[in-house]
Amino acid sequence: MKKLVKVEEVSGEGLIGLLGDTVTLFCLNYIYAGKLIGVNETFVQLENAHIVYETGDFSEKKFKDAQKLSNTVFYVQISAIESFGAVKEL
Repeated sequence: MKKLVKVEEVSGEGLIGLLGDTVTLFCLNYIYAGKLIGVNETFVQLENAHIVYETGDFSEKKFKDAQKLSNTVFYVQISAIESFGAVKEL
């Protein structure tokens, strides 16, 4: 039998650790990219947000088709995010 005997909180992991970076959010229906400037329990806040319609080859530095959203700041529900990371530049 294996048991979890110690839980340790590591600061600076996950979305919090990416604050200030350009991130890509793979969500339920769309892919969003932008500078991550805010995180809370409900949503994340992106600056210079883009919606990615075509990623292209992931070995390339930029997305093939990423269109800028008109809002200065854009919000994405955390519950819609499937995965995330600092994947490409805008």
